[in-house]
Amino acid sequence: MNTFLYVLLTLFLLSIMVVIHELGHFLFAKLFKVTVLEFSIGMGPAIFTTKKKKKDKKEALGNTFRSPDATGSKPEDIDTQTDAIAESDEAEEQKTVFSVRAFPIGGYVSMAGEDEASTDKNAFCNKPVWQRFIITFAGAAMNILLGFLCMCLLVGIDSANGSLSSTTVAEFCVYEEGGAPIFDAPVSNQCESPLMVGDTILKIDGVKVYTGSEVVYEIMNSGFEPIDLEIKRNGQTMILEDVEFPIIEESGVKFGHIDFKVYAEKSDIGTIVKHSVHRSVSTVKMITDSLKDLVIGRYGAEAVSGPIGMADAVENAANTGMSSILFLFALITINLGVFNLLPFPALDGGRIIFLIIEGIIRRPVKKEIEHAVNAVGIMLLMALMLFVTLKDIVNLF
Repeated sequence: MNTFLYVLLTLFLLSIMVVIHELGHFLFAKLFKVTVLEFSIGMGPAIFTTKKKKKDKKEALGNTFRSPDATGSKPEDIDTQTDAIAESDEAEEQKTVFSVRAFPIGGYVSMAGEDEASTDKNAFCNKPVWQRFIITFAGAAMNILLGFLCMCLLVGIDSANGSLSSTTVAEFCVYEEGGAPIFDAPVSNQCESPLMVGDTILKIDGVKVYTGSEVVYEIMNSGFEPIDLEIKRNGQTMILEDVEFPIIEESGVKFGHIDFKVYAEKSDIGTIVKHSVHRSVSTVKMITDSLKDLVIGRYGAEAVSGPIGMADAVENAANTGMSSILFLFALITINLGVFNLLPFPALDGGRIIFLIIEGIIRRPVKKEIEHAVNAVGIMLLMALMLFVTLKDIVNLF
């Protein structure tokens, strides 16, 4: 029963992310005066719809032509004129339908000319390439922005608790046999050229780090083998080569394990902004690193999770506090944004590739080709979703 409730909570959180994603498309479509047919919250049959009322343009134009100032035009001539104007401006008459649908599992934005040719001058397909690019990109950008705002809130919470971490080593943790940690060690005992208390870490394996959370991630991601550190010690910059860290293994994958603590940073507006930005950037890097490692085989298929697997993560986060849920929400929404920008058919990134090609060759790619490529992409994504869902269900038992 608890698992079922957490699945519902996960679907609700995912729906928020999808609605925010579609809101990005919607807002920029409206900005560029694209005809938006429908904005839907949820999927399935509609349980509520609304449509802005409008005055019939043909009637309004007819009344104008029949006003006392009109010059004796015949009624049939007036009707012909009003019909022509009404038809030529049909797109401007189209108002967006807002709907709420039965299943709270996402949403969508439907635009005229999104997948087919249209005579509507305000159809998506008839807008300049740069406007269509921005509209397409805006969905993922909104997800990443939402994740950034969550990170700001998280950093604010950490700041209130005095736990914004720097990159300066405060003390080491030496592990006794059996895994019990002992702090207050002066240096790491893992290598010949160790870190020392007071060292400020600038780069880890060539990657710049600005916050303690970035230090933890980069050591975890790369520290399963000896790595080079660029540090500042007593005002001088130096390189420590082949620094070793403890190694942990989870699900057959090795990770580096940080063996030291860092000093906290003073909390002020500048520090909060710095940590918010770099924590968001680090999260994007974490996602791209994970995708790369999945492709090269460092992670197996068991590392991929769908809504059911996410529900388990949500449950674990809920048991550790609201900050953990907020971080997980930020991680997943940024993940959604980055994933949608992948140059894969049927994703926003795939659409962007077609727009880039159109911008280069100065003409649209044939719709038949685009539809065929997207159809293959959709089938592959559906197969992946089915595989991941079945794997998550099996893992429940």
